[in-house]
Amino acid sequence: MKIQLRFFASVREKLGVSEETAELPSDVKTVGDVRTWLCARGGLWAEVLAEDRALRTAYQHVMCDAAEVVTEGSEVAFFPPVTGG
Repeated sequence: MKIQLRFFASVREKLGVSEETAELPSDVKTVGDVRTWLCARGGLWAEVLAEDRALRTAYQHVMCDAAEVVTEGSEVAFFPPVTGG
């Protein structure tokens, strides 16, 4: 299944990429699985997207949690928590 990945703010800056189209393996079913799959790339990917890092996720432009199921052609976005001040 192909999905669109988008990375914002410090996540984008650290990874050096703002978006990509990804072909997911058949065992990747949820937003959490996508994050784990991306971490398996190792290096910066594992560091920036690590489970212990505070990151927000969105599915189809709506905030979501790791259990959100992804479908063909959908968009998953990763970004740091935002604070005002």
